Amino acid sequence: MSAPHLLVVDDEPDIRALLGEILEDEGYEVSLADNAERARESRRARRPDLVLLDIWMPDCDGITLLKEWSEGVPLDIPVIMMSGHGSVETAVEATRLGAYDFIEKPLSMAKLLLTIKRALEAAALTRENIKLRSQATREPVGDSPEFIRLRDQVKRIASHHTAVFMRGEPGTGKEVFARYLHDHSPRAQAPFVSVAVAGLAVENPAAELFGSEEEGNVHFGSLEKANGGTLFLKDIADLELGLQARLLSALEHQKFLRVGGRDPVTIDVRIVAATRYDLMEYVRAGRFRDDLYYHLNVVPLQLPPLREHAEDIPELLAFYCELFAAQEGLPRRRFTLPAQKQLRSYGWPGNVRELKNLVQRLLILGSGETVEGFEVEAALGIRTAESLTEPLPGFDRPLREAREQFEKAYFEYQLQRAGGSISRIAGRVGLERTHLYRKLRALGIDPKQTPGEPAN
Repeated sequence: MSAPHLLVVDDEPDIRALLGEILEDEGYEVSLADNAERARESRRARRPDLVLLDIWMPDCDGITLLKEWSEGVPLDIPVIMMSGHGSVETAVEATRLGAYDFIEKPLSMAKLLLTIKRALEAAALTRENIKLRSQATREPVGDSPEFIRLRDQVKRIASHHTAVFMRGEPGTGKEVFARYLHDHSPRAQAPFVSVAVAGLAVENPAAELFGSEEEGNVHFGSLEKANGGTLFLKDIADLELGLQARLLSALEHQKFLRVGGRDPVTIDVRIVAATRYDLMEYVRAGRFRDDLYYHLNVVPLQLPPLREHAEDIPELLAFYCELFAAQEGLPRRRFTLPAQKQLRSYGWPGNVRELKNLVQRLLILGSGETVEGFEVEAALGIRTAESLTEPLPGFDRPLREAREQFEKAYFEYQLQRAGGSISRIAGRVGLERTHLYRKLRALGIDPKQTPGEPAN
């Protein structure tokens, strides 16, 4: 992993040179700029991990430049302001715009180095918190022989820098394993960025991956945000052919052009790609480039469906019961042995994601210290001989309510099955995308919040 890249912006040559020498001696990579325009050019050429920004400069003051960089989106890198003529109002304005700290000149190098260290640690902690919020667990749960072998295999792969290609049914935990690989790699302290290819903006998906430049404003894409770390591409089979060629070029040369950009951006990123499909069939059908497939498929990793390691179900049940109790304040409940037996014999078409959702539902709707077998039957829709005479869910409601209940459950199922891909759902259910979006909104369904997404 490369050292943190710092951008120093100061119009005083002596201070600029001194800072450059000291920071390089401290192990940082340093770029220097003597005015706002060169600062823009340096930031455009390579996304820094931190900026030291002087306030008083001849062409454009630092506050104006900070405002320009934070316009429309919050700053995603720490900025430390420097000034020998600062005021309380200036410091307040810089903080309001997102600056991490404000340091007065003449600079105390000990204080400056400590502030830089803390700013980088704060940025790393922010990334870590985002990571923790977006995943159910840092380690794949399960002690079956197959799962132990799989974790050991991922640890061995993690020490290398090659691309990894994951295959597995929906809900088998592809993102959890991708994060596990990243956490055990030399890149563990660098960013892990997850991109749902099926969810890329229809208007300009290239800008989300590669970033964009327009009238001097730079938007950093996922590839740059993952620089030095790992980029996880979910649903890689859904990537457009035009973007496939562009991604292949970026990976082969470790550089690319942003949308609307004129200068190449250099990157060092490990790619973990995932799909539920047989990508070779897509290659034969002309829907996926064979050269990109072979570039990604250096180390293939097949994730087993839950039904093939059903002995891990009791441990998974206990884990999610504890997780929801700790994170959401839900009551702690224990699954009885008959209930566990029923769940171990169930087919789990939605795999671990389906199990997680089931546990959450039973903790919300159930009562008592234990989850009984009849609750599992009801939650899974299993109809026993004794229950066949009971009315089906919704049959005792007015027609309109019953229809809405069915439609909501139907579209939630389609969203989960399609991994949130609106275009795939539209083709499957026979609705135009506009009509489908309108229907989902009417039912109170957010298509971006696919049920159980963290367990992908």
